[in-house]
Amino acid sequence: MSAPTHIQIIGAVLFALAVIHTFSTKFFEHLAHTQPNHAGIWHLLGEVEVVFGFWAMVMMIFMLAISGKTEATTYLDSRNFGEPLFVFAIMVVAGTRPILQCVESVVKVVARVLPLQQSMSIYFVTLALVPLMGSLITEPAAMTLAALILRDTLYSNAISSKLKYATIGVLFVNISIGGTLTPFAAPPVLMVATQWNWDLWFMVSHIGWKAAVAVCVNAAGAMLLFRREIAALPAAQVSAIAPVPVSVVLVHLLFLALIVVFSHHTSVFLGLLLFFLGFATAYQRHQNPLILREALMVAFFLGGLVVLGGMQQWWLERALTGMDASTVYAGATLLTAITDNAALTYLGSQVAGLSEEFKLALVMGAVTGGGLTVIANAPNPAGVSILRGKFNESAIHPLGLLIAATPPTIVAIIAFRLL
Repeated sequence: MSAPTHIQIIGAVLFALAVIHTFSTKFFEHLAHTQPNHAGIWHLLGEVEVVFGFWAMVMMIFMLAISGKTEATTYLDSRNFGEPLFVFAIMVVAGTRPILQCVESVVKVVARVLPLQQSMSIYFVTLALVPLMGSLITEPAAMTLAALILRDTLYSNAISSKLKYATIGVLFVNISIGGTLTPFAAPPVLMVATQWNWDLWFMVSHIGWKAAVAVCVNAAGAMLLFRREIAALPAAQVSAIAPVPVSVVLVHLLFLALIVVFSHHTSVFLGLLLFFLGFATAYQRHQNPLILREALMVAFFLGGLVVLGGMQQWWLERALTGMDASTVYAGATLLTAITDNAALTYLGSQVAGLSEEFKLALVMGAVTGGGLTVIANAPNPAGVSILRGKFNESAIHPLGLLIAATPPTIVAIIAFRLL
């Protein structure tokens, strides 16, 4: 392997600073409250979705100064922004009232079947069934729906900080592993499925069923651990909002399905999104305000990660190729915490001659660590954007997330390595 260039080294340093910044957002939010004269800039730096976009801009300034305009723009043009744009589109559609009411109805029907108290049953189903639905509607859509349901149910009550963090830790881990029943829903699987010929049956038989077991164990574990607090929550109130007509729900589901089907074709799903926005405007009485701001912020975060991540290939590839099949699982799980898990599996797909055992270990490790940090999995910023207002100072402490996500991550490790 050739020695890294100056701009690659700068990119690695800036990536490290961005990771540190990600773990420091609560500090900036605290400054915004204690220094109101400069609250604007502190709030900006405290927005976790701004972090990677900000440091990507810094990197591009360095590239312009060192390499010139042509090389800088050529580098940007070589980046694939399809995933950030897809997450934006799927968040906007999935976060609408018709889709949310539809999923909430499914959650309530399943919850009534379980022999549990209502609040506990809804809590379990939201953390188990919705992440597994991500295997069909994609992980970003599942994250959006689960976070919105939790925001309007559990997090709308005065609950302990421990329950808040434990819930979001389980949610992030379950979303990351819950999309592995199919080859198209989880970003790290999507990166390799075609090249490695992993079809639906392969995913279910080798990875998916183990992930489903871990998802259910994690949801049940959190429910039982906090059973007294969850059971004491008030019963869900009957919504005063009129139900959305079935015809409108079906149209929304059709748009959602088409965007998922054409997720590899940016011009198609963006065109579908524009048609959807027109439909939503025409039937505005059946809509809540669209989550355009949240979706744009998440897309900005992921776009920054794409720009900065492109400069990390030189050291990530060295790290991956230096491992054997028995250590790559642990390595991928740990590396995922500081970089996007889809980037790891993509790099793995570029290496020829890998054994099937190595491939499985790489992908399972990538999804296992996908809940440990905000940057570990593409849907995580969506969950943070929707739920952070329910946390102290409107910020989710990265260390708190890491600690909360560790137990469900250990459950995933046990499921993938021992089952």
